[in-house]
Amino acid sequence: MAVAGLDAGVVMQNADLYYFTGTLQSGLLYIPAAGEPVYLVRRDAARARRESCLSRIITFGSFRELSGILQDFGLPPGRRIGLELDVLPVALYRQLDAALGNPHIQDVSPLIRRTRAIKSAWELQQMRRAAIGLDEVWRLALHLACEGLTDLELAVALEGRARSLGHPGYARMRAFNGEVAMGMVLIGDNGAVPSFRNTPLGGVGLHPAIGFGPSGKPLTAGVPVTVDLIGYGAGYYADQTRTFALGHLDKKLCRAYDAMCQIQALLVETARPGATWGCLYDECCRLATDLGYAEHFMGTVGNQVSFIGHGIGLEIDEYPFIARNMHDQRLEENMTFAFEPKAVFPGLGAVGIENTFVVTRDGLESLTLSDESLRIL
Repeated sequence: MAVAGLDAGVVMQNADLYYFTGTLQSGLLYIPAAGEPVYLVRRDAARARRESCLSRIITFGSFRELSGILQDFGLPPGRRIGLELDVLPVALYRQLDAALGNPHIQDVSPLIRRTRAIKSAWELQQMRRAAIGLDEVWRLALHLACEGLTDLELAVALEGRARSLGHPGYARMRAFNGEVAMGMVLIGDNGAVPSFRNTPLGGVGLHPAIGFGPSGKPLTAGVPVTVDLIGYGAGYYADQTRTFALGHLDKKLCRAYDAMCQIQALLVETARPGATWGCLYDECCRLATDLGYAEHFMGTVGNQVSFIGHGIGLEIDEYPFIARNMHDQRLEENMTFAFEPKAVFPGLGAVGIENTFVVTRDGLESLTLSDESLRIL
């Protein structure tokens, strides 16, 4: 906090709270520039004390109590306070502003996100666990695939296996209106239908109220099937996409899949600590264009997303982003991100690959394990 010129930071968002406290109880964490943090818990303080290693955990019921509680701990009201302005609702912002005596408010989210982007050995261990589960689920997909099976039926079976391995059934996303399931199974032309989400693939979904994902489409020979799933290990996620088809697949789509693998190979060859996120994005887009896929890369024309990779950990949209215009940000050792080059063809579907990587001293290591070949079953 001191480096950012702040007297203190206030953390309220779930993933941030868990990261700094080790528990997920409703309340706020006050992190002073000097001294121990104070965790003010609405519910459940007893559970917070069991699960967290913090020593200053106290029950509170109203923001009106905040100033007095901080003074009891010898923490005078700061004049420069950091709040998570990317996620904090305006109503809560106003309450906090008043409770803290109308200090100068600064966005602390970039500092938090940069801190969380560098994974510890323990965090990487959980992501490896998530990747092992993904491999088991992918193998099940290949075992179950048959004509007539719908995308929904296959998704239900895969999600059920993931739940049996400890998956909570959802993934966390920081972005506003960022709705995420456990992943998607998209068959044929449904894979080329864009959705409201900022993702290269969407799908029709089962109803306009959902608007993405499986649609009940049956599996037939000769169509691409993308299996994009999010694995889980003790709060942390890994992301993986694989593609298969029954019987045969149009050579046009096979060539596109090979091109997506070439783009991934370029990333692995060039990504190192110090590489800028934006330059990696530019190089990969340039290769996609050179290979003839400018109008298909990362979505259909008019719906193409401006990223190829997204950080992942406690949330699936963390730092770093392999994305347009991110030329002032650099990769650092132990950052983790999912990289998902995909090609989308209206009327035909989508093909692509996705792996979760950790940045090492020498380059990238893939945490995801499944065979990367385009499977023709």
